[in-house]
Amino acid sequence: MPATTMDELVSLCKRRGFIFPGSDIYGGLQGTYDYGPLGVELKNNLKAAWWRAMVYERDDVEGLDASILTHRLVLRHSGHEATFTDPMVDCRNCKSRWRADQLKDNKCEKCGSTDLTEPRPFNLMFKTAVGPVAEEGSFAYLRPETAQGIFTNFKNVVDSTARRLPFGIAQIGKAFRNEITPRNFIFRVREFEQMELEFFVQPGTDDEWHGQWVEARLQWWRDQGLLSENLQAYHQAGDELAHYAKACVDILYKFPHGLEELEGIANRTDFDLGSHTRSQADFGLSANVDPNEDSTAKLTIPHPETQKPLVPFVIEPSAGVDRGVLAVLTEAYTKETLENGSERIVLKLKPHLAPIKVAVLPLARNKPEIVEKAKAVKNLLMATGIGRIFYEDTGNIGKGYRRHDEVGTPFCITVDFDTLGRGDDPSLTDTVTVRDRDTMSQVRIPINELAAYIRERLV
Repeated sequence: MPATTMDELVSLCKRRGFIFPGSDIYGGLQGTYDYGPLGVELKNNLKAAWWRAMVYERDDVEGLDASILTHRLVLRHSGHEATFTDPMVDCRNCKSRWRADQLKDNKCEKCGSTDLTEPRPFNLMFKTAVGPVAEEGSFAYLRPETAQGIFTNFKNVVDSTARRLPFGIAQIGKAFRNEITPRNFIFRVREFEQMELEFFVQPGTDDEWHGQWVEARLQWWRDQGLLSENLQAYHQAGDELAHYAKACVDILYKFPHGLEELEGIANRTDFDLGSHTRSQADFGLSANVDPNEDSTAKLTIPHPETQKPLVPFVIEPSAGVDRGVLAVLTEAYTKETLENGSERIVLKLKPHLAPIKVAVLPLARNKPEIVEKAKAVKNLLMATGIGRIFYEDTGNIGKGYRRHDEVGTPFCITVDFDTLGRGDDPSLTDTVTVRDRDTMSQVRIPINELAAYIRERLV
């Protein structure tokens, strides 16, 4: 069952090294978080699962890693300079600042006053100086999304790969938004990571592709361990849609703080490539775009039937990595009461997402022969490349099991005197005990069969 409170997740994340507040020793920097030893593993595993599903398992998607620093003209013609804003208000009583559309009953969250200024637009993009002198014209932006780097590289990818419609370009990377009020742990932050696909299609096929991608993305989140009952596909109504969108479906998840967006799948029509292309009037764009006299490229591709230059429509599945991490942690966090009345906390992560795949524990850390054998088993598994293998030298098997339950390790392997042939049963020589995280059941496995046994279950 999902965690009942965000406090439980925050406590676990800091205690076990998943996520720390940014710049913590200097009082923290609001809206920033650092991923610790286990958090970076979980995050990387989630990104690897997305990349595998989007790029490796498909024949119609290419990868990209575009620059974070973005030319101001890119974000001018994308519309971000003019429209990428949130409504901001100030509390006249306590001088705090809030995003107006997030306030309940138009009251200040800090002091409860209703004496607020009128909402005014606040642009969320971070500016930065480029070069040695900070002056007008010498600035760029930290990208507010990864999508624009894909659109501006559309011609480069098409020319270098000879792709034809339909095809996509996938990217995982950092984005930056100067949120007025970051909140809810890593759900809304100022520096975050996105997993975005821009899938280019022939106009007229866009509705069908949009539906296919909604179903594919819902299934992918289920494959990461999220229960269908905690997911919801929300179809945005006409007045909720972005000005460029023909349709958009938000995948919502029941986070500890409520039902919120995890991923959006939008039909962005030909707005994006149309906004960045030169000679816009030549291509019969369906989207209403501002004139562009700065672009040097025609962002077109041959029509699949007529071979005439075409500005394609784009379907965009866009997910937040950090929100994904929060969702899988929420889903996996489980409290169980054991037969003896004690309670254990276990992260029932899908094995492919688990930060540590296997923990190897020597029964007695003061026995060199057991330690040596345990390290040999660890090295054997490490050589298979199945993920992080952890040597757990706590000296207390029970505590070691509990620690690895709490961080989501699927399997714990114990090396004992039987492994060395010093027990009562000679048949147990060169075998180890393998404990399952979820069931707590234990089996003896010969060491020479161990790698295959573990690999089959890390799915």
